[in-house]
Amino acid sequence: MSEIIGKQIREIHTRDFYSGNRPWRQLNGHQRSQIINAIFNWLRDRKHSIVYCAVDKKKFNDTFPTEPAAEDIPTLWRFMALHLALSIQKYFQGSPRNGKRTINPKGSCVLVFDNECTEQKRFTDLLLSAPDWADTYYDKKPDQEKFSQIVDVPHFVDSKDVGLIQLADFMCFFLRRYIELEMGYTTPDYDDEVEKVSNWANLILNRGIPKNNIYLSRKRCNCADLFYKYAPGVIK
Repeated sequence: MSEIIGKQIREIHTRDFYSGNRPWRQLNGHQRSQIINAIFNWLRDRKHSIVYCAVDKKKFNDTFPTEPAAEDIPTLWRFMALHLALSIQKYFQGSPRNGKRTINPKGSCVLVFDNECTEQKRFTDLLLSAPDWADTYYDKKPDQEKFSQIVDVPHFVDSKDVGLIQLADFMCFFLRRYIELEMGYTTPDYDDEVEKVSNWANLILNRGIPKNNIYLSRKRCNCADLFYKYAPGVIK
């Protein structure tokens, strides 16, 4: 992308790129659309899996503080980060085989987040001493370690130095845009935006881990129901 615009780009700020601001002013809408398609095709060709979640912020801010879980995860950032960690744990710990569930005894997942100074220590402590109410999300067994599939502690990095963090931000932008357009929280900026954004969002969702690891449609435990309750309807 640095070659396309003729100047060094260390970090893609997707909001600026999408609207053609700052270093992207010389690219017209069609050119930016082609670049977006190229990035999604790259993601598909590399067969990356995506773990995602979303929150209705107004509902969260209005009612979540009264939830018992708010004592352990009082911020929106921690709420979403814990949901992602639980989804990853559930997906990678194993799957039913021959009618029986097998648990992978040793994990190989490392969590990497964009820098969030106010949350780093608190979220690390949360994972190292996860509340018991979260165990039911992945049906923790009595002899199983909490978050057994996640090794080490979560890492926090500068997105300028880690390309996949920028890619994650890119995915988040289009998933959020899709939710806002579909639920009427915003209006389209151009004629075929709804169609284009829906196509891009579907590329993201099709690369997602199975939805029953993120939003179960039925038979939810109290923990899974908590995250389901605050998710926008279109993403469930």
